[in-house]
Amino acid sequence: MKPTANQAPYIANSQAEIETRMAQGNLSWAGPLVLVTGQTVLAVVAQGIVACIYVLRRNPSPWQAAAPWWTIYGTLVDVGCLALMARFTRIEGIRLRDLVGRIHLRWGHDLFVGIGWFLVIFPFFMVGAPLGSKLIYGSTQPNLYPGLLAGRALPLWAVIYSLGIWWVIWSPTEEMTYQAYTLPRILTLSGSKWIAIPVVAFWWTLQHSFIPLILDWHYMAWRFLAFLPGVAVFILVYLLTRRLPPLIVAHWPMDILAVLITLKF
Repeated sequence: MKPTANQAPYIANSQAEIETRMAQGNLSWAGPLVLVTGQTVLAVVAQGIVACIYVLRRNPSPWQAAAPWWTIYGTLVDVGCLALMARFTRIEGIRLRDLVGRIHLRWGHDLFVGIGWFLVIFPFFMVGAPLGSKLIYGSTQPNLYPGLLAGRALPLWAVIYSLGIWWVIWSPTEEMTYQAYTLPRILTLSGSKWIAIPVVAFWWTLQHSFIPLILDWHYMAWRFLAFLPGVAVFILVYLLTRRLPPLIVAHWPMDILAVLITLKF
């Protein structure tokens, strides 16, 4: 039976449909491997673009000068990821919209479910940050790299953009990239959750060490350890529910908090 228009966006990204497209030759390793690593690579490229602007302005430390702008150039990363996903989903014969799936708006269903998942998942990030700091720095108080990661002094327009636009785009793109697109396809292609989950968890977590990219291994290791528990729980919840909209809702307040605690007002 052909799915109705209302059902199609949900069914198109089901595990069964992905397996069918793989059997038909419409799915290969190229897309998942490009996307699972792509956000990290694009983050470095985007920061490099901003650094080039500072080179032209004769800034003595262009790479560091570019770092505080991560909530601005992060949207370039989103555009790149969405473009790549659009290309690879087109090969499969589906749309970007199909990755999101059905949205339940009645009675605010997905909103309340998302808030519930936020309350479940966010504590894992809160625990991961001090534990990671203890392992790397020997203290539960990490080096927040004032002016680069935290205490960022940006012009008013950049503050408004960071608070009003960046997170609106970043959270859905991140969830679509790692959860809706990459995870189920690596699961299908590898045939093993023991491969899919660690691969996606590693690259999704590593991405947080690269935006912004501060050239200090202590920083990169701490960021990785800080985000790993929460990312792992995000992945497990998606595998359990296979519903993206509530997880996007859960992700939004986390990114809003990230902006609030890293900007200098």
